[in-house]
Amino acid sequence: MGAEEVTSAGSLDLMRWIVWAQRKVGEDGMRKRELSHEQGFVLGYLVRNPGAIQRDIAEVTRTSPASVSSLLRGLERRGLVERHTEPGNERSKRVHATPAARQLIAGLESEVKAVEETILAPLDESERKALHTLLTKITAELPRPSRS
Repeated sequence: MGAEEVTSAGSLDLMRWIVWAQRKVGEDGMRKRELSHEQGFVLGYLVRNPGAIQRDIAEVTRTSPASVSSLLRGLERRGLVERHTEPGNERSKRVHATPAARQLIAGLESEVKAVEETILAPLDESERKALHTLLTKITAELPRPSRS
């Protein structure tokens, strides 16, 4: 977009542009790690929620248990997750990210933070606070984002 296009774009168009820039960094980070978006999401979820059950993973990814099982098999083959059955309940499996997975996705969050800093670089501290206040006001009335 040229300067004229930016000034004539609507606010929501500009917000989509910002989200696109942030998402692109995440996608590039996943590609660099040879992960799909879904695989990266699941690994991040497992790092934050060790021992999650497959049903929980299916819920947060909004996919079927069969799809989760397939995704986890692929991550298992790469040594990125381990599944353990619970004693006394052979049907319930707890899923854990391996140290290799933690190492693989380490730095992804800092890459995303770095792009946030780049995006906000034109704003001084008071402008950043004002932007945050306005975005907080707008989002206070919206439903919370979820994958369900």
